[in-house]
Amino acid sequence: MTSSTNGEIERVFREEYGRLIASLVRRFGDIDIAEEAAGEALVAALEKWPESGVPPNPGGWLTTTAGNRAIDRLRREKLRDTKHRQAAEMYDDTPHESLGLFEDNEDDRLRLMFTCCHPALAPEARIALTLRLLGGLTVEEIAQAFLVPETTMGQRITRAKKKIAAAKIPYRVPEAEDLPARVATVLAVLFLVFNEGYLASGDGDPVRTDLTAEAIRLARILHGLMPDEPEVTGLLALLLLTEARREARVRGGELVRLDDQDRGGWDRSLIAEGHGLVRECLAINRPGRYQILAAINAVHTDAPTADATDWTQIAALYDQLVQVDPSPIVALNRAVAIAELDGPEVALAQVDKLAEAAPVLASYHAFHVTRADLLRRLGRSADAREAYDAALAVCDNTAERAYLTRRRDQLV
Repeated sequence: MTSSTNGEIERVFREEYGRLIASLVRRFGDIDIAEEAAGEALVAALEKWPESGVPPNPGGWLTTTAGNRAIDRLRREKLRDTKHRQAAEMYDDTPHESLGLFEDNEDDRLRLMFTCCHPALAPEARIALTLRLLGGLTVEEIAQAFLVPETTMGQRITRAKKKIAAAKIPYRVPEAEDLPARVATVLAVLFLVFNEGYLASGDGDPVRTDLTAEAIRLARILHGLMPDEPEVTGLLALLLLTEARREARVRGGELVRLDDQDRGGWDRSLIAEGHGLVRECLAINRPGRYQILAAINAVHTDAPTADATDWTQIAALYDQLVQVDPSPIVALNRAVAIAELDGPEVALAQVDKLAEAAPVLASYHAFHVTRADLLRRLGRSADAREAYDAALAVCDNTAERAYLTRRRDQLV
């Protein structure tokens, strides 16, 4: 088997993973059985596809193979009847009259997402489990997204799966009256899935379009289900406006900063759609985190050139966002806008103060990148080089590492 064939099979498997797991959970009512059967299907593909070729419908092949492996296991363990009863308890086929979109678009992945985001689970566990089961991320990748050790994340995911089984959490979309309370975590999951795809970790492609596309697809479904919920609209707008710049973000295997991107390569149809959604949010006038982030991106994508960016408006939006989400990452991004208005020295003082108040930023590569850029602008090359080195030590996106390495090496 060649490494290229092996890589192609693993790519197909990763793209199909969310669909495969969701289908198996619906059928067998057990997450562990679904994951094990999916793993066995991958092994079978690695054995057979190099000789026979990737089938025309690889997702169907994996689903059939995994289903057969799960049935074989249940028969061997003589648990088939028990597991089928459990599946019946978890899977609710009752039509939801108030969920019009879902009457015509049954979607296993969305059902599984709401199961993973059930209130009985801890918030961190909900997001982590959904990233694992629907996004197909590895435990290591999820740990990096949460800035926690891999062992901690593995234990968190294991506990969450056990909780779902023990509490018999149902596999279904909540009733309409329960959706608003449950949707916040789902939005957070979609945002993290998108971000992992947009700036992928690991040694593979710097952008994972399978994850960005999946996040947008599910965000569209949620928006169709809850068109009057402004944070759902805001998240969809944010994802579209960010995705619109994807083709211009990487050139020659290297990340391209927003200011240096070829704006002619931006997807104007996505920008127009995103701007329209932002206007919908403004009309509702119940601002939230995703709406404000979308508005910030609308300002960026509205500027014909980098020099024409309205930094005063962006800073005002970040001031508003700090009131909604007073996190150190939001404060860090606000400092970038302040640098454009009041200069890099003022911004650097704010960034360094943030580091004292939030030590977790030491493991956040964007913190070091921001410091490196500000120090560079101030002519402090030695300090900037140290900041670039610190960023490279905690960044594993291939395109961003190439960009940071070049910027560091250009310092005199």
